[in-house]
Amino acid sequence: MNYLSVENLSKAYGSKVLFDSISFGISRGQKMALVAKNGAGKTTLLKIIGGIEIADKGSVTLRKDITKAYLEQEPRLNDSLTVMEAVLESENPITNAIKNYEKAIYAVEHTNSAADGEALQNAMAQMDVLNAWDYELRIKQILSRLKIPELTQLVSTLSGGQRKRVALSRILISEPDLVIMDEPTNHLDLEMIEWLENFLTNKDITLLIVTHDRYFLDRVCTEIIEIEDGNLYPYAGNFSYFVERKAEREAVENSEVDKARNLYKRELEWVRKMPRARGTKAKYRVDAFEDVKEKALGKKNQEQLDLSVKMTRMGGKILELIGLTKSFPPKKILDKFSYVFKRGEKIGIMGQNGVGKSTFLNIIQGLESPDSGKIQTGETIVFGYYSQKGLKLNEDKRVIEVVKDIAEFIPLADGSKLSASQLLLRFQFSGDMQYSFVSKLSGGEKRRLYLLTVLIKNPNFLILDEPTNDLDILTLSVLEDFLQSFGGCMLIVTHDRYFMDKLIEHMFVFEGDGVIKDFPGTYTAYRSWKDDQLRQQKVPVLPKAEEKKPAPDVKEESGVKKKATFKEKFEFEQLSKDLENLEIEKVQLTESLNDTSQAPDEILKKGHRLGELICQLEEKTLRWLELSELI
Repeated sequence: MNYLSVENLSKAYGSKVLFDSISFGISRGQKMALVAKNGAGKTTLLKIIGGIEIADKGSVTLRKDITKAYLEQEPRLNDSLTVMEAVLESENPITNAIKNYEKAIYAVEHTNSAADGEALQNAMAQMDVLNAWDYELRIKQILSRLKIPELTQLVSTLSGGQRKRVALSRILISEPDLVIMDEPTNHLDLEMIEWLENFLTNKDITLLIVTHDRYFLDRVCTEIIEIEDGNLYPYAGNFSYFVERKAEREAVENSEVDKARNLYKRELEWVRKMPRARGTKAKYRVDAFEDVKEKALGKKNQEQLDLSVKMTRMGGKILELIGLTKSFPPKKILDKFSYVFKRGEKIGIMGQNGVGKSTFLNIIQGLESPDSGKIQTGETIVFGYYSQKGLKLNEDKRVIEVVKDIAEFIPLADGSKLSASQLLLRFQFSGDMQYSFVSKLSGGEKRRLYLLTVLIKNPNFLILDEPTNDLDILTLSVLEDFLQSFGGCMLIVTHDRYFMDKLIEHMFVFEGDGVIKDFPGTYTAYRSWKDDQLRQQKVPVLPKAEEKKPAPDVKEESGVKKKATFKEKFEFEQLSKDLENLEIEKVQLTESLNDTSQAPDEILKKGHRLGELICQLEEKTLRWLELSELI
């Protein structure tokens, strides 16, 4: 069943053509990703499909009986609404019933008048009629997973990241037939990203998405379309498949261009020697020559992004943190944290949003002061700080003026120097783009310009706070290669798991309440370790006398299914009993909630317990399924 058809769509801004006569379709259940360089028109294409912008020509057709939702990079929300009202902003009878129920609960909790109690009972009766209880609990699960702030808070008071998560929640809750998402993982911490990844993978959902997160692409999307030089190329597979097929396509194209260039040289000699009086056969050959010329002078002359800038010499002393403490009462950020940095260290920083990662980076650079402790920085250390907030660029300046304000000539690693214009060319800013105003750049192009301004100062200690946001996959790949060969120190805060796995050697994990764990390994290694810790916590501890050790000659061989241990069998039996008891309690609670004669406080208490039960059932059922495969 076809949900979306895009036919012969074209869009240009002046002389810049984003895409020309592209066509594709999305059928029910497809999960499709859109990939392109910064400035190639990804966001513009999504806005046209979402009905926000108009194409120059072509058509976008949606199936009449389906609903769609569009998550923009910077969502537009009604500032006068509360968070809960924004999340449930729709004409759906169920969401309206839930809104009334939530308002009634709030009123009872704050006033508890007789009128409020009656309003709560009426709201509950309407929830019963629409069978909305499970729906309401599912909403709260989504909100808790995305760490949505206080539900009665006004949207106008939210940060950019919080607004993005509220908009994402609204889409996941409303369950539209077609979901369009532009960089949904921006402003999500790693835990949220992995939850969203699993949610979209396991849901029967039709998806068109733009994201730079390569793990996310690989695990969620089953098809990829690429925009390059105004054309569209489809790939029927995930991101790994796309990388392989794209390399093959470019190899074929390069071979064809090489052949065309050889033919062009021969034909050019013939054209130059050809007599003025041209016959019919000569004219055909001249026409064919023009086609060969166009192919021979094709796109393969593009400059590749080059980040080979100079690094300031690094002395023996790098950076020493001694007993750092920092708090914003009641929140504690650092608690007597100490660390001595060694030459060439590449450290990743992870933790939930709001635990103080950016504050930690600012303290290291002297941009904020600790409450106590010392920071000793080596005399030769030059920090290069790529902030999550980005550079405050003057939108009325031209691109080349931004660079010239820092330096007219920039030294490179090989001892040579480049002019500001030459360096911009290396960062894929063409001559025309260099004299464009900053306001005309896409979000990713502004990020690339910001990266350039950081690197041309020749730092030997890079501090990168969410450097992957809005950068295209090609730029990320080149940046990764540069950082891998970078001889200085690095601290990286990023939600891009692929980026982190490729670069870092160990991690600072902000666990909250001032605790920072120094983990020796990559992000994936940390997640595996963490999962093992959680599994061990869930397994019941048995008396030693009851534990049975496996026979010494029993080994798990490659390709042989692992046998369940005694502990796992015991846990499986216990889970079966727990699930049965939880289901019985759930039925009893659901039935008791139908009794509207109860006191409002009692109803609230039972409603909260029902939510806890559903979460426990979900968690224990997943574990039961895992163990059932072994037993």
